[in-house]
Amino acid sequence: MTAAADSEIAVSGSDAPIAASVAGDPTTVREAGDLTTSPANGDAAPVSEAAGATAAPEAGGQPVRRIRKPRWPFAIAPVRVFAPIFVFVLVMSAWSIASHVLIAPESRFLLPPPEAVVSKGLLDAATRAEILQALGATVQIALVGLVIAIVLGVTFAVIMSQARWAEYSLYPYAVILQTIPVLAVVPLFGFWFGYEFGSRVIVCVMVSLFPVITNTLFGLKSVQPSEHDLFTLHGANRWQRLLKLQLPAALPAMISGFKISAGMAVIGSIVADFFFRQGNPGIGRMIDVYRQRLATEELLTALLLSSLVGLILFWIFDFLAGRVDRAHGKRARR
Repeated sequence: MTAAADSEIAVSGSDAPIAASVAGDPTTVREAGDLTTSPANGDAAPVSEAAGATAAPEAGGQPVRRIRKPRWPFAIAPVRVFAPIFVFVLVMSAWSIASHVLIAPESRFLLPPPEAVVSKGLLDAATRAEILQALGATVQIALVGLVIAIVLGVTFAVIMSQARWAEYSLYPYAVILQTIPVLAVVPLFGFWFGYEFGSRVIVCVMVSLFPVITNTLFGLKSVQPSEHDLFTLHGANRWQRLLKLQLPAALPAMISGFKISAGMAVIGSIVADFFFRQGNPGIGRMIDVYRQRLATEELLTALLLSSLVGLILFWIFDFLAGRVDRAHGKRARR
């Protein structure tokens, strides 16, 4: 733009629109951050646009629209759908080939083919009812233990994040709790608390507590110092800083810990049921019964269904993690 041109530019703030008029002709109003310039001397400048948005009119006065490409109709990316299915087909094929080709017929009970597992473990009504009833008891214990572990883990992490002396006092014992062999202390829990529901829940809490503490503490301590300085500048107290700054910033790390603890809670419930042989039988006791009977089809069915429970819990927390990340992204763009 030369000095001879009759132009004026108005700029207000970083997010205000920039209005330009050249030689008395009004042009399109553009937002700040758009690197295009006003058309001058009959030349039309390119305009950056979102998908499907209308571009600035050309010399002929007709708006130019971007042609939208066909999109995947579902919210989940196609690779997240087809990649697990492809791996599942490969695993089932390898399993079937190993069972039918590599293993002799008289030894096929060691690794029965997938169709035999489905036929005897899922399609047989009596076996299916037995496994599902045991799986329900295991899931109940795992969910109760996971909820208690989340409450205790978040509470201990919050306490440790508020004072150095609390972290130095409590964190070593959290590490010790993680390193204690579960199989060694399960009989002690039976002696102290009995062999019923309570002891199994304690085992689940012990197994799944440490990931919640570690990830929550990491999230609470990962807040940027500049954000702490901003809260200090506005005179925020300790609770306001915790509720409005630290906990929202720690949510992604917390949910990552929940995802890890969900699978470990299922494992803890199975291990506890394997040793505590009183009360309602869970999937751990059924696995031991099928092992004694050499009922490999039922044993594999119980193992696969218990793994499916852990996978479903992982998917639930993974969905929550995606929503939290999306909310953080929207907040960061504001």
